[in-house]
Amino acid sequence: MSKGFNGRMPGGMPGMGGMNMNQLLKQAKKMQEDMEKSQEDLASKSFESTAGGGAIYVKVSGTKTIEEIKIKPEVIDPDDPEMLQDLVLTCVNDALKKVDQATNEAFGKYNIPGLM
Repeated sequence: MSKGFNGRMPGGMPGMGGMNMNQLLKQAKKMQEDMEKSQEDLASKSFESTAGGGAIYVKVSGTKTIEEIKIKPEVIDPDDPEMLQDLVLTCVNDALKKVDQATNEAFGKYNIPGLM
């Protein structure tokens, strides 16, 4: 170690706007804590969707786990299973889309390239 070295980079780090490493590390730690809290908040939420005028109901967690599916008996037509399949797919995909939108809203504020 050379004389006069005090553990700091001489003149600060270029391109950092005079921010020292401790400030940068504190900001990174705070951002990580905020992101973890956002992730926990999102995971604790449920997202719901219906299709076929309420004949199909789907509930999905913020972690994209299907929690519940309800199908009204009157929509079950043994001669037309494709209609029921389409309704379920539409409903599930809509609920998952709601999770994605909430995720983008929760994490978009962090603006980290490559994260989303």
